[in-house]
Amino acid sequence: MKQPHRQRGRHASATDRERLATLLGNFPIRRDLLIEALHRINDAEGCLPEPLLLALAERMGLTPAQVFEVASFYHHFHVTTEPDGRPVLRICDSIVCQQHGSDGLLATLRRTLGDELRIEATPCVGRCAGAPVAVFGQKPIERATPERVQQAVADGDTDCPLPQDAQDYAAYRAAGGYRQLAELTTDAARDALIAAIDAAGLRGLGGAGFPAARKWRLVRAQPGPRLLVVNIDEGEPGTFKDRHLLETAPHRCIEGALLAARAIDAEAVYFYLRDEYAGCRALLARELAALQADPPCPLPAIHLRRGAGAYVCGEESALIESIEGKRGLPRLRPPYVAERGLFGRPTLEHNLETLYWVARIADEGPAFFRDAGRHGRRGLRHYSLSGRVKKPGVYLAPAGITPRELIDEFGGGMADGHRLKAFFPGGAAGGVLPASLADAPLDFDTLQPHGAFIGSAAVMVLSQQDSVKAAVLNALRFFAAESCGQCTPCRSGTAQAVRLLEAPRPDRALLDELAQVMADGSICGLGQAAPNPWLCLRRHFPEEVDG
Repeated sequence: MKQPHRQRGRHASATDRERLATLLGNFPIRRDLLIEALHRINDAEGCLPEPLLLALAERMGLTPAQVFEVASFYHHFHVTTEPDGRPVLRICDSIVCQQHGSDGLLATLRRTLGDELRIEATPCVGRCAGAPVAVFGQKPIERATPERVQQAVADGDTDCPLPQDAQDYAAYRAAGGYRQLAELTTDAARDALIAAIDAAGLRGLGGAGFPAARKWRLVRAQPGPRLLVVNIDEGEPGTFKDRHLLETAPHRCIEGALLAARAIDAEAVYFYLRDEYAGCRALLARELAALQADPPCPLPAIHLRRGAGAYVCGEESALIESIEGKRGLPRLRPPYVAERGLFGRPTLEHNLETLYWVARIADEGPAFFRDAGRHGRRGLRHYSLSGRVKKPGVYLAPAGITPRELIDEFGGGMADGHRLKAFFPGGAAGGVLPASLADAPLDFDTLQPHGAFIGSAAVMVLSQQDSVKAAVLNALRFFAAESCGQCTPCRSGTAQAVRLLEAPRPDRALLDELAQVMADGSICGLGQAAPNPWLCLRRHFPEEVDG
């Protein structure tokens, strides 16, 4: 007699199915919400127990492999067969935190708290002004010391507090907020907004610098329905400007997103926020709910999605894959996301700061933005300044300001006992330059002759007490850890670059050849830009290569 078909492999027990049902409640069962479902499990359990992943696969109609491959891709998910119940403590080990003693902090805490906590080194958490930084659960501990961390653990508080300086929905509306959005009702008004963005000279401020108005026109020319994605996954080491904008002016950013959505006639807006910004996520959820409860005009569908710890998801197509509930693997081009992006639809993707300026330009006109600037450059932007300065933080300054001016006028000068030696002008990927170039304007296209670029305007300052080679190795290790592994030039190249540079006398010719292969053959900007720190080290600091 023929036996009934039974799917091979492991199966969830009735107990696991019941536990999953309790955790998910009325949560929608959709493929694109897989990562959100994983977060629900991870938040409740402190990890992802494999039996619950089997139950989730069954409930979502997916194979276990489809669920496991996503769960294991993201750093903030801990897949395990044996949950131990220990809370997670993460210690940032990026360039600026390492400057401020994170290596010693990590070693000390592993000795003193390693039995009761799961202690992990983690890449930049976007709080470089408070280095070194620890994160207990979701609670950030800035200027962390062993004593401060131990006190936080003793208190048992793992929640990130809500930002206190944000202007809420009622205050923003009372000050005239969303007036421009409510008036953007005709094709002529949309054309006028795009023309104003063009006249202002606004470019994408996430790193690529593509002209915003041209991007809008490209997407608008595609057949609908169209979508807008807001990229708030600022994982570039040294970058924390988007967090600052969310914590202080969330509705400027939201209105900018809705203006852009209406300009291209997008039917939905997706906000994708990095997982490290738990307080911002709660704030954004609250303010979006207030907006939707009392809208100033008809709104598109608005969705808030949560990242899970993957730097590569800052790349636009990898982010789209993540929103669709998949691993954050960058897509091959063409087609470009403007043609076929999220869910196969034409998609406009923008960094949060870009949309902040959209709202201000719509409200104040293009001239105030266009006419700002220094040293022949035009525009304004927020610079994330950190490292060996007296007052690290996010500063609104003219495009074209020099690193020396930024440090002296905004950062309070160099920290006591420190002299400027080098600086990263655009995070880890932007390369590193010597103090002799500290009078070069910081803007798009000004630093390329020196082998660097401004990127996200994350300026990390090094002094005579720092090793540039150590900082470069930190950047290369970051890229090796964050490579998605999809393409060989990046997957193998980043690891080999670390191995070669760690040698007492690095093979410079082989490193140069490797850099060329990575730049030519990598699918996305991670692998293409990863060699920049090494190339800058060889070019500007040759005496440190063999150090």
